[in-house]
Amino acid sequence: MKRLFTFFICIALVQIVKANAATHFQSTKLLVATADTIELLPVAQVPVSIYKNVIYKRRLDSIQRDVALDYNEFVQGYIDNYLGRRDEMGRILGLSKYYFPIYEKALSDVGVPDEIKYLSIVESALNPNAVSRVGAAGPWQFMSETAKIYGLKMNDYVDERRDPVQASYAAAAYLKDAYQQFGDWLLAIASYNCGKSNVEKALELTGAHDYWSIRKYLPAETRGYVPAYIAVSYVMNYYKRHNLPTYASDIALRTDTVMVNKFVPLSKIAQVLGVTTKEIGVLNPAYRMMVVNGSDKAPRKLIIPLQTYKERTAALTQVLNNPDGPVPIVHTPPPVYMVAAQPKQVPGLAVGPGYVTATNPATPGAPRNLPSYHTTQKGDTFTSIAAQYGVNVDELMKLNVEFGGSKTVHLQPGLTVKVTKG
Repeated sequence: MKRLFTFFICIALVQIVKANAATHFQSTKLLVATADTIELLPVAQVPVSIYKNVIYKRRLDSIQRDVALDYNEFVQGYIDNYLGRRDEMGRILGLSKYYFPIYEKALSDVGVPDEIKYLSIVESALNPNAVSRVGAAGPWQFMSETAKIYGLKMNDYVDERRDPVQASYAAAAYLKDAYQQFGDWLLAIASYNCGKSNVEKALELTGAHDYWSIRKYLPAETRGYVPAYIAVSYVMNYYKRHNLPTYASDIALRTDTVMVNKFVPLSKIAQVLGVTTKEIGVLNPAYRMMVVNGSDKAPRKLIIPLQTYKERTAALTQVLNNPDGPVPIVHTPPPVYMVAAQPKQVPGLAVGPGYVTATNPATPGAPRNLPSYHTTQKGDTFTSIAAQYGVNVDELMKLNVEFGGSKTVHLQPGLTVKVTKG
């Protein structure tokens, strides 16, 4: 009888283990990604992971710097989720070679830890055209009102939430403000998802001052948001240990930046450069109408694949100076993106190194046709002005100490701000 009783107990335990495993498998399907929408689904309950492993904690501890990378069952659940999406993560690893140098520069300029760059993967999977169900847009998923507060411009022609450079400075400024308010990077990250007010309420309710203590009082989506960030940080550092593929991106990794003071269709620029309109569009996702809407008063940035052919440079200058004229015929081989070349000066145009040239950093003292002054417009901040001209925001503020010391406060329209020392 005892043996029969033991047999039935064993059968029951096996069924419980199977049920827990099935529940865990379902719990890892928490993220949904489509071509134009990336959203973190609400997570009501995430069961204790059956894969708890001290190795993961040790690895997270070894890469931890300024941002706490705590390990628990919630983090493990998201690690399992991301590791299971091999093709998607392989694509993101390839895209990171283009986007991460942009993020790193902006984060460094604003004084935000480098590892915050991984947050954009949770937000948009490195898709500048991502749009959430509530209207957040761009690689850092800004809502329009928050975007305006942090100096991002939106109109019929431009949505700077989609500009990787401008949006990265704005995201860095928000996170820096949040950190200065809460004194904790995980709380700052949580506020990026649910707003500072929700974090404030949870802190007041609990009397605690760390994310894990207030987690259950935050919106459901935010309960998964921070664990997802920690999990992404793990995967992006240890993908080789898990044999994840890295798919090459078709984005040009080396670029030039041209300031354009006329309205020019991206299709014409693509024609003269010998590339597709899609390739130029990927480099310039902020232009909603596929037109660079530059003017003498407000020139616009154009990112182009690095060119080494003088014929193409001359033809590009001709198109930018006369956008209504015919596209010049260029009898040269197609451009090669990965050749070693230094940024060059095009007569009549301000050209400098692209923000994404990880293998070709800006040369100190390289000539750049920057204006001496900038007249502020509505919504301008030191952060947005620095991003517009590609200068260091701290240096910009030193040149303009009379206007105050905040990087993100809107400046009064009509002020004359020094851009260079000249």
